Amino acid sequence: MSKKPIQKQEVDTTGHEWDGISEFNNPLPKWWLYTFYVCIIWGIGYSVAYPAWPLINGNTAGMLGDSQRGNVMAEIQRFDDMNKPIEEKLAAVELTDIASDPELANYTQNAGAAVFRTWCAQCHGAGAGGQQKLGYPNLLDQDWLWGGSIEDIHTTVSHGIRNATDPDDEARYSQMPAFGKDELLEPEQIDQVVQFVRKLSGQEADAALSGEGEVVFADNCASCHAEDGTGDRAQGAPNLTDAIWLYGGDVATLTETVTNARFGEMPNWNTRLSEAEIRAVSAYVHGLGGGE
Repeated sequence: MSKKPIQKQEVDTTGHEWDGISEFNNPLPKWWLYTFYVCIIWGIGYSVAYPAWPLINGNTAGMLGDSQRGNVMAEIQRFDDMNKPIEEKLAAVELTDIASDPELANYTQNAGAAVFRTWCAQCHGAGAGGQQKLGYPNLLDQDWLWGGSIEDIHTTVSHGIRNATDPDDEARYSQMPAFGKDELLEPEQIDQVVQFVRKLSGQEADAALSGEGEVVFADNCASCHAEDGTGDRAQGAPNLTDAIWLYGGDVATLTETVTNARFGEMPNWNTRLSEAEIRAVSAYVHGLGGGE
């Protein structure tokens, strides 16, 4: 039995032709066309029902009134409502009792970490190790300019340090004189006191210069840093004997510090955070290992 020969069907062309090659006008598959039409209908329906088209101010709201921003805000409010009882408890309890309350201790460990990562890590680092040279202190050690008790940390976080950009009457405030810029000391005296400070901290120092620097230190620096160089937390004067430095303890950095002084700032967070958030992050920092 012989097979019937396959008959070729002539297909219309679009009329386009290049180098003798014609473009056929083959129809699209019906399943593709139907899918395409459904997508158009679905797109029109979606733009009518949901926010879709940008306007000069805002966008079309959609007939269903759905809002992604509103959904997020509602979810945030739901969690705020859930946390409200424990936040009220946290805001009312004595700061020193937080660690002994398992519920509050667990909450501040998590909530305080979230506050720290959001607002504090940019300066103090994600691990709270600080950034030397920039003057952002390490929060993991026992070296505190203004005290490391939870009450001290709470005060510092609440009111800030030398926050001239957002003044707070209760902010921590101290100012080291610019001994070189203001011509309070001669350059050779600055060299001498720098060598004496290096000797205080157990670093290599020029014996002759440090001997002269001891007199300069007693006359100009001891009133804040104490006669033995151990500092005074009440006025934020750092301990110069422990080799823990905010900006660095090499000769060049110490010379810069004595010559032009430093004026680091920390914001007062009482205008940005709630009392519960401040207490949570204070307890978190206190528990990192350096709290007293």
